[in-house]
Amino acid sequence: MSNKAVRAPGFVEFVVLVALMMALVALSIDNLLPAFVPIQHEFHLASANEVQYMISSYMAGFAISQLFYGPLSDAYGRKPAMLTGMAIYAVGTVLAIAANSFEMLLLARAVQGIGGASSRVLVTAIVRDRYQGEEMARVMSFVMMVFIIGPVIAPGSGALILAIGSWRFIFVSMLVMALVVGFWFALRMPETLRPENRTKASFAGAWNNLRLCLGNPVTMGYTLAMSLVLGSLFGYITSAQQIFETEVYALGGWFPVVFGVVAAVMGVASFVNAWLVRRVGLKRLAWNGTLAFTLTALALVIVVLAWGGPPPLVIFAGFLALLNFFFSLTAPNFNALAMRPMGRMAGTASSFIGAATTALGTLCGVIIGQLYDGTVLPLALGYLVLGLAAAFVVKWTERHDTEDAQPPH
Repeated sequence: MSNKAVRAPGFVEFVVLVALMMALVALSIDNLLPAFVPIQHEFHLASANEVQYMISSYMAGFAISQLFYGPLSDAYGRKPAMLTGMAIYAVGTVLAIAANSFEMLLLARAVQGIGGASSRVLVTAIVRDRYQGEEMARVMSFVMMVFIIGPVIAPGSGALILAIGSWRFIFVSMLVMALVVGFWFALRMPETLRPENRTKASFAGAWNNLRLCLGNPVTMGYTLAMSLVLGSLFGYITSAQQIFETEVYALGGWFPVVFGVVAAVMGVASFVNAWLVRRVGLKRLAWNGTLAFTLTALALVIVVLAWGGPPPLVIFAGFLALLNFFFSLTAPNFNALAMRPMGRMAGTASSFIGAATTALGTLCGVIIGQLYDGTVLPLALGYLVLGLAAAFVVKWTERHDTEDAQPPH
């Protein structure tokens, strides 16, 4: 279908559609959390920590492939690049459904990640094609409000599917959603990259754009800050099933409920962020969110040490909810700040930012997850160390940033 034949979606449909594209990422991770135990049993894995590799293998493919979607979309357009990624995701999902070994399942997860990366890169580029600065942060906050429905309902829907069938049916649900959203995108989303902003598909051109990203201290600084806070979130996700469902709090079937309630706070924070960003300003809000995040992590560490063990569930979950709240006042704004100087090469910049934040965030998350020792202290310390590091990076970056940052030419 030609671009002229596609009537552009209105604001609400645009937000919902791009949010659902991003929600595939959350669905591909959180939906599987209740399936960790049956997958461990089916493939005779010695340790529950081994099952965490289902997340890290997905994120590995997700991180590496992001480097390619942006340059390709800058040359050929956002729409064909997105649809190609969706097709790869569908192939990986079919492989996961048919997997007869844990190694095959990990390979399938990596293929899923390679395809799913298209939504992470290209949703940001599509929004940047239409908005910039504080307006982009506001739109991304609304996108996050819809996106957060995934983490809220995914563990519960995964548990429901497990109650009536095999863990393989969880992958069937991923495939169905990918096909529905992919067809919706194909039918309703026009090409957002303007012809005059297209670049020639060449290694030299892509390398030149990447060099501009690497040489921009504002883009680099806020990318690193976002990587660090994202690492704490990945650490929480990889540890959540063991902490809540089986070992520390032993909630069993109540795990999806607690996980969903904690995640729902991020949706509220995204709404608050969209409201505050125009009133407080992008940089000030990002810094205040980072400071609040770090102080909350410090308080959590103090409480865990003072308790001499895991604090009561309500207290621990309350701290996690607060951390998720402040996370949502930092990550979307860091993303908008990092993208602000990169207007004319939004695809390449989004690829670089997405790949860097996913790779470093996943590495931090894997370290936190593998340090899990049957207590909540490694997770609490992970939040604190990464929060402190992010705060230092933000203060360094602010020295190089100006409100009137201009796109490179």
